[in-house]
Amino acid sequence: MTTIAKHLLKRSAQLPFVELRQAEHSEACYHSHSHDEFSFGIIDTGEAIYKNMQRQHHISQGHSVTINPGDVHSCNPKQGAWSYRMLFVETAWVAQLQQEMFARSASDYFAFEKHCLSHKQNYRLLESLFNSIKLERNSLEQESLLIAFFEQQFAAKHPLRADLRCLAKPQLKRVKECISDQLDSQLSLGELAQVAGLSRFHLVRSFKQVYGLSPHAFQLNQRINRAKALLREGSSIADTALDLGFADQSHFQRNFKKRLALTPKQYQGFFV
Repeated sequence: MTTIAKHLLKRSAQLPFVELRQAEHSEACYHSHSHDEFSFGIIDTGEAIYKNMQRQHHISQGHSVTINPGDVHSCNPKQGAWSYRMLFVETAWVAQLQQEMFARSASDYFAFEKHCLSHKQNYRLLESLFNSIKLERNSLEQESLLIAFFEQQFAAKHPLRADLRCLAKPQLKRVKECISDQLDSQLSLGELAQVAGLSRFHLVRSFKQVYGLSPHAFQLNQRINRAKALLREGSSIADTALDLGFADQSHFQRNFKKRLALTPKQYQGFFV
């Protein structure tokens, strides 16, 4: 039985500078070409030959690839079909983020140094990022994961701006209170950065240093804590998910179980 190839191209509604591509069971081959954006992705099944400039890599399930703007490259199945997911991020956005991270001009940027990665941690992060963008979860989650990926790629290799050492606790407290007071709101990272008077990267990094969680993870944790109270009071699972700003009921249930090792229904059963 022949498996039909599937392709998806999508531009994020909440992060319009990001485009997503997914191919399942594809045998399509590509001529050497380049992109204007930073691009990176993960291989889900199959094997392929990835050529980037003068280097060639044999990639397979679990590998991640990165491509710099202007890099001439091709990526074609070695034998049979393969499945992969890619993200394309506009260079101007990456350059602006790196300006926040490093003492660099917004017209310049650091490039990816490694074109092929096999770390499981990297794969898991990209898996979360891809799913968040594909399922159109809130922009705070999407942009936080995107920044985490670029921090993983660049921060360990280059010195951060000296002013990032300031943790800015009063500003971070305002952000914490803003999140706690508006658990049903889809707050963006840009909005929270304005509340703090900090750059997006500085906010994410400092908030995690002070409170142990990123702003998005803190928001999720507070939502789950509030959900517990609502469920004990008899609120339906669907209403609880809606009232607390979750993308959908399955998103709520998945995050609830991650933190309590119980589904919302199981938890509610002990009290109602």
